[in-house]
Amino acid sequence: MNLDEITAAATGVHAELAAGVERWREQVHTLARDIHANPELSFEEVKASSAIAALLRGGGFDVVMGTAGLSTAFTATVGSGELTVALCIEYDALPQIGHACGHNLIAGASAAAALALAPLADSLGITLKAIGTPAEEHGGGKVLMLEAGAFDGVGLSLMVHPVQDGVTYNPAGTSAQAVGRYRATFTGKAAHAAAAPHLGVNAADAAVLSQVAVGLLRQQIPGDHRIAMYVAEAGHVTNIIPERAVVEFECRAFTLPEYESLLVRVRRCFEGAALATGTELSIESTEPLYEPLLQNSDLAANWTTAMDVFGKDISPSAGLSGGSTDMGNISQVIPSLHPWLSIPGADVPIHSHAFAALSDTPAAYEVMFEAAVALAWTAADAATDPAQRTRFIAGAYRPAVTKDHFA
Repeated sequence: MNLDEITAAATGVHAELAAGVERWREQVHTLARDIHANPELSFEEVKASSAIAALLRGGGFDVVMGTAGLSTAFTATVGSGELTVALCIEYDALPQIGHACGHNLIAGASAAAALALAPLADSLGITLKAIGTPAEEHGGGKVLMLEAGAFDGVGLSLMVHPVQDGVTYNPAGTSAQAVGRYRATFTGKAAHAAAAPHLGVNAADAAVLSQVAVGLLRQQIPGDHRIAMYVAEAGHVTNIIPERAVVEFECRAFTLPEYESLLVRVRRCFEGAALATGTELSIESTEPLYEPLLQNSDLAANWTTAMDVFGKDISPSAGLSGGSTDMGNISQVIPSLHPWLSIPGADVPIHSHAFAALSDTPAAYEVMFEAAVALAWTAADAATDPAQRTRFIAGAYRPAVTKDHFA
């Protein structure tokens, strides 16, 4: 069934929400295409955040820019019900390859769902927050916002994420990995590479040895763990022994204990390289730690029911093989849903030029609007089911202490 048929066949609140998404279709479609055409990196999403905020303001939301002290974050609020529902909106792009993670579709789906829910917020008994969350790709915007109080009082949080074709629309049991990102700096001693190389301490050699050690380590780690790295600096001219080398790296695993164990082993690779070359080593965190993603079972059931109406594949999933999101940190403390939006015909990996192109196709925008309807239905069903409503209100996020976000 297409969206027009769904709108005609739905009843009650579902029908009103489907019609609401349809009512905003043209403006949201334009918004999503503009975001795709003007990719902005983490914490630099000036055009995207302003455009989304303006659209929500036109839909009756009270919009406050600069949430949590982040200039490209915002909070748009409507309604005053006891249950607070958050729709997370992402809009940052990747360096060089633009919206190769489909954040233009994430923004469109959440914005359309929010605009459809807005007129019904009071009748549903909800306070609806559409929260603009910058810097998901790098920087952990949601982590910073969570710690600054932007999600205080939220009872449930929702968003979607595009993936390749063929991934089930049933999010139950799926997850995303914890990830930590670091900068390793080796410091040696410069010397003339021809006249006195023996007086130098080669930091670039340490970078090479660390790569070799990590490469050998990969054989000995579980298959669902991930290590990635690149040399950011290792000398500048051939006739000087490099005195400084910088390696950026990250570690990923599906549980925090596994992640912490992996990190220890990777750090030892760098320490061994420093010892072998006589260089000094420092390792620092460059971004907040992204925690594993937890899918709430009630919200997953609501979403899956909606996607079944759309005729989507809702077969059980074996889980994803990789990837991370700062939505994981939200899901650890707030009942959350982060389902997967399968783009028809997308048989290429995300974070590629090809996937960026497929995120700006009619098929991608059609499933974006289907997802918007499903998000709105999921929130409405949570608000109107007495048992779910009671659980989500009782479990609203109330932070106990502020954590150090660099782990």
